[in-house]
Amino acid sequence: MARLTIDRVQRSFGSYLALDDVSIAVEDGEFLAVLGPSGCGKTTLLRQIAGFDKLDGGRISIGDRLVSSADIHVPPEHRKLGIVFQSYALWPHMTVAENVAYGLTVAGVRDPERSQRVSEALELVGLNGFAERRPGMLSGGQRQRVALARCLVTEPSLVLLDEPLANLDVHLRASMEEEFARFHERTGRTMVYITHDQAEAMTLADRIAVMDRGRLLQLATPSQLYREPANITVAGFIGEGMVLPAAILSTPQAGSCNVSVLGIEAVVRCRPDQRVTEQAKLCLRAGDIGIASTRYGGLPATVERLSYQGGHFRMEARPAANRDILLHLDVAEPSPAQPGETIRIAIGDGWIIPEGVSLDKAA
Repeated sequence: MARLTIDRVQRSFGSYLALDDVSIAVEDGEFLAVLGPSGCGKTTLLRQIAGFDKLDGGRISIGDRLVSSADIHVPPEHRKLGIVFQSYALWPHMTVAENVAYGLTVAGVRDPERSQRVSEALELVGLNGFAERRPGMLSGGQRQRVALARCLVTEPSLVLLDEPLANLDVHLRASMEEEFARFHERTGRTMVYITHDQAEAMTLADRIAVMDRGRLLQLATPSQLYREPANITVAGFIGEGMVLPAAILSTPQAGSCNVSVLGIEAVVRCRPDQRVTEQAKLCLRAGDIGIASTRYGGLPATVERLSYQGGHFRMEARPAANRDILLHLDVAEPSPAQPGETIRIAIGDGWIIPEGVSLDKAA
């Protein structure tokens, strides 16, 4: 295992700044997900960690060893890391065992040690009995397990996973998420998982680094990202957050404050040092709002759309106070209202976004 330290890393392609002063400290044995939309810089960051590209600025260390800086560049084969690619990258003419053994063969490891390590790696990923098959005879999930075994067999201190589930169907993704979680639990390897799928990141990672336009927006646990987004971008990207203008009416007490939003008052969560202001931004999740218990409480809104989610409906409604805002909430079936009807929405929770303040306590 190894600690990974990314310190003020920069990478440019012409005038385009793909990585802008990115710093992340990944603990020994931690599972870190790097999350963001296409073009945010997450794959570029993986390439810097792997050593495929040279840095323009900053430093990367694996354990106590400096592997990348403006002056130092350790090649990928000398970084003692393993990579699992989205495309599997298996040799079609080789058997499963030969694919898994490839890195050992290149490194000069011979039998019987090579065969023993291949057998142990296949057992770890649940592919006993598949050693003599070729990749073309395997399912997508089985091929991904072969790629995982090939990574593991070289005993890397750091494992990089580049959107490894992107080519799998929905049902297979769920089972492979469990596979990756068990793999991490069994091996204790430090893992960096690149993904654009927030459900994957939330399910698998100890912490998540959210990136956008080459910058690190927030580094936090899944729960903290969801409950306490650091800025508007993270609030909207994670968990379909709704960001509304609000006025803070009281100084924080026990992590809560009174706010005025869309013409009603509510009690929401906030930072202890949050100041009273009329220019705040409030993040709401679907679970933070519901139908008011009385016909005169809450804020009036018109139902625009209902979509059945299995056991409940996702309701979309526009508040009378601001028709430009679209709220969504989950309601039990049968639905209490239909499209075109008026409901009254109550706000039970929420989070005041501390714009300009980093919430990361571990980077």
